[in-house]
Amino acid sequence: MNKDFLISALQSMENAKRENRDKVANIVYNNNELFPHLVSLTFLVDDKISIKATWILEWICTHGKLHLLYPHLDAFTQQIATVKFDSAIRPCSKICEFLANEYQTKNDSTIHKYLTDKHINAIVETGFDWLITPQKIAVRAYTMQSLYLFGLKLAWIHPELEHLISSKIIHESKGCKARGKKILELIKKKQKTT
Repeated sequence: MNKDFLISALQSMENAKRENRDKVANIVYNNNELFPHLVSLTFLVDDKISIKATWILEWICTHGKLHLLYPHLDAFTQQIATVKFDSAIRPCSKICEFLANEYQTKNDSTIHKYLTDKHINAIVETGFDWLITPQKIAVRAYTMQSLYLFGLKLAWIHPELEHLISSKIIHESKGCKARGKKILELIKKKQKTT
């Protein structure tokens, strides 16, 4: 199986229905040699195949194989800011949340050998860009959580995030307001313990 095979499988997906995503995701899940091709297809940002690639990339990361992304963190973090289709940004923001959660909650995870300060800074920079530009609610929610988690490592993030949530995000949709309030509560709780 090679990149052409993966492209063909992605193109055969008629829509985002679960059975379509599951079929292609299981192919990659069971054939890890396809994973580097999946990452490269994710960043063909002018081609709509990138949307399908991000769906599968998210599925793989959700189903216990986040570690497959670790060797590709340079490519992922350097290129996430280039993703432009809404349907591709959402899965990328969710993957960033997975990375932040794994990094902050599992000290024994191999992610600590791979996720560098350079990677974290790229995710954080892209995250703030996503929060100040028009994005879907899910992107904002995943991003606020990621920034909160990385803010546990980088102290400057929380004040910036707190300001952005209080001045902008809390005045948006109900979903953004709810997640924003939750993140503000977590920041305040953290401030009391330090």
